[in-house]
Amino acid sequence: MIRVYEHGSDSLRPPVLIVHGLFGSGRNWSSVAKRLSAERRVLTLDMRNHGLSEWRDSHGYDALASDLAEVIGAFGGNADVLGHSMGGKASMAAALRHPEMVRRLVVADIAPVTYGHSHSHSHLIEAMRSVDLDAVRLRSDADAILRESIEDPGVRGFLLQSLDLRGKRWQLNLDVLEAEMDRITGWPDSDAQTDHPTLFICGSDSDYVSGEGRARARKHFPAARFLEIQGTGHWLHAEKPMEFVASVRAFLNI
Repeated sequence: MIRVYEHGSDSLRPPVLIVHGLFGSGRNWSSVAKRLSAERRVLTLDMRNHGLSEWRDSHGYDALASDLAEVIGAFGGNADVLGHSMGGKASMAAALRHPEMVRRLVVADIAPVTYGHSHSHSHLIEAMRSVDLDAVRLRSDADAILRESIEDPGVRGFLLQSLDLRGKRWQLNLDVLEAEMDRITGWPDSDAQTDHPTLFICGSDSDYVSGEGRARARKHFPAARFLEIQGTGHWLHAEKPMEFVASVRAFLNI
């Protein structure tokens, strides 16, 4: 089962489905969801192997696209979809495989390409495994251990949102995510194409969407438009949430 969180109420427009990135959860996007829910129903979810959703042995984009199609089907069969990073790739895969289910697509700071070692996150899995959860009483205890290998406090704080202190566990299937990391950073070889209205929102200081990435995006999504939010990196929705939400709202509410 995929855990879904609902915000707002039904409107004449289809719901907006927000799809988080690697190591994230639906709760990470609650503030964006609440802002968008003033006009329509907004759904966030925990992807498989994340949060409160089911742990499964695979984490490729065919499987993730099927999960999204299942959720959209349960909420009327048609949705606008917003995905960030890994969630952006899953959203693109869903739009290409189930075009009848996606009205408009927003992809946040990711491209339909295979990323190299510099964009692998296996070192974060090693850092989380280094935490002796039986000895941790407070979130600050875990943060102190993570600080030994992760300098950025924002990254540590993001990971710690998935720490279940009471259950002494990470709400992440670290074994499967590590085993599937090449598939997560990769992209399925496909010539699939759809003319869906699609907006790629990129951070001006991020290196996730290169010239090659834009070319590949246009190959799959010929109607694609690109927008940069200045002064932001990969976590553009957290760094400049007002600008991000305004851009998403302007594109989706047509």
